[in-house]
Amino acid sequence: MVRSAPAVRVAVIGGGVLGVSAAHQLARQGASVTLVSDTALAAGASGRSLAWLNSAATRKAEYHQLRVLGIDRYRTLGARLPGLDWLRFDGGLNWGAEADSMFARQRSVGYQAEWVHPDEITTVAPGVDPAAVPARGAIFNPGEGWVDLPSLIDLLAKELTALGGSVVLDTGPAAVSIAGDRVTGARTESGLVLDADVVVLATGAAVPDTLARLGLPIGDRTPVSVLLRTRPVATGLRTVLNTPRVSLRPTPDGALVLDSGWAEQEVVRHGDGTFEIPEFVVDGLLAEAAAVLTGHPDLPLESVAAGRKPIPADGEPVLGPVPGIGGLHVAFTHSGATLGLIAGELLADQIVTGRTHPLLAAFGPGRFVA
Repeated sequence: MVRSAPAVRVAVIGGGVLGVSAAHQLARQGASVTLVSDTALAAGASGRSLAWLNSAATRKAEYHQLRVLGIDRYRTLGARLPGLDWLRFDGGLNWGAEADSMFARQRSVGYQAEWVHPDEITTVAPGVDPAAVPARGAIFNPGEGWVDLPSLIDLLAKELTALGGSVVLDTGPAAVSIAGDRVTGARTESGLVLDADVVVLATGAAVPDTLARLGLPIGDRTPVSVLLRTRPVATGLRTVLNTPRVSLRPTPDGALVLDSGWAEQEVVRHGDGTFEIPEFVVDGLLAEAAAVLTGHPDLPLESVAAGRKPIPADGEPVLGPVPGIGGLHVAFTHSGATLGLIAGELLADQIVTGRTHPLLAAFGPGRFVA
């Protein structure tokens, strides 16, 4: 049900999943919303994300709960729009040095997890070479899945405009306009001026720099990430696969996307802020992916995407009002895919009601203020 809301004017800055989700939810609740993006939608981190829907790692209880709710919202979306080829829940398979402790932790919090041995792999995870799985076995999480974020963003943007909201693209960078201790709107490099009662800052890796200029430094450990996409290839893979050397999943068109933490560490950074991806990183990721798939197929490369991946210093989301600047709200998190729908929903609820949502109380940017 769509609730009525005060006639609040909101400018949302950022065309990734967090910004579009928040704008969509605000419009559903009756706010007057304009979303601006410096380039196209999903042109930043949302367009180069593995987009694994999960809460597999060890996290504090509040964060785990938020991620589980995030997965639930995707299931609701899938029930509302059955047959989406860009939202799948075929489980996740994970192995590595910490598998035993991870499995115990998952079971202790009620996160669905099964321990599978190599001779069971073809049943739970078709397309994975059983010989690549350690003899001891691996964790299979039946409730996990993946989403193609550009497709999701496109859907939410269309629903936003159908609700009366506006989407303005290719504006160049946008700045928050402030008078005294309150926001008055936003202005873009292209000259667009938006008067607003509330501004939502959802510009991904650029958020910490913007907040620092506004006098609120927040912790930041954003790396440069690398995502490879193959051309369509018949592997039979359906699950999200996480191994010590590569993570990969299928795409709606039959290709694969893959990344790994070690690849991030090999990115060459230059003093002028640019970076490059060594050829051995690309070749290595493709080789590692082929090695864990049945038949060790040749994986023809289609594209290499690289850029900054938003990660707060403490690893936890930064969601909520900015202390000392009335009307300014921020969305900055590593887990944009898993939290995309729930974060937008809860941020919109806070903005419309003016009350801190209990589920976001632990994640406000005020925690970085001494």
